[in-house]
Amino acid sequence: MSVLLFSKDFISSEVQASLPKSYTLRPLSIDDYERGFFDVLSVFNDIGSLSKDQFLERFNYMKARQDEYFVIVIISPEDRVIGTGAIFVEHKFIFNAGRVGHIEDVAIDKNHQGKHFGLSVVQALKYIGVKIGCVKAILDCSVENIPFYEKCG
Repeated sequence: MSVLLFSKDFISSEVQASLPKSYTLRPLSIDDYERGFFDVLSVFNDIGSLSKDQFLERFNYMKARQDEYFVIVIISPEDRVIGTGAIFVEHKFIFNAGRVGHIEDVAIDKNHQGKHFGLSVVQALKYIGVKIGCVKAILDCSVENIPFYEKCG
């Protein structure tokens, strides 16, 4: 089994069950560079050109801070990344030294858009936020994406 960014215990079984058969929701894997992770991220973001070594360096940095970085992916039956999103934890002094989750980098492969995968990613990230004790989750997005995120709640 490949090295995962964090434990599968943080993945919502309800969200997994809502996906079409043969699609898998899981933490980012150290092997997802080859599965098209950056192709999906580039759908909505300018990611530049990251080498595999840069990916591995960032992955290991995030893995060493397992209470702060949670990147998830949806894997297709063809073993390709078709969706991704992240929740990053900000440790606060306010909220009784609470945590705030920041949902970012939600992206779905163009061939899979309009099939509720984006909603599944957002729901899974909100679940992780609750599970790790975030008092709230914040999502910043571009103006043209507001209608999508309003549908997600």
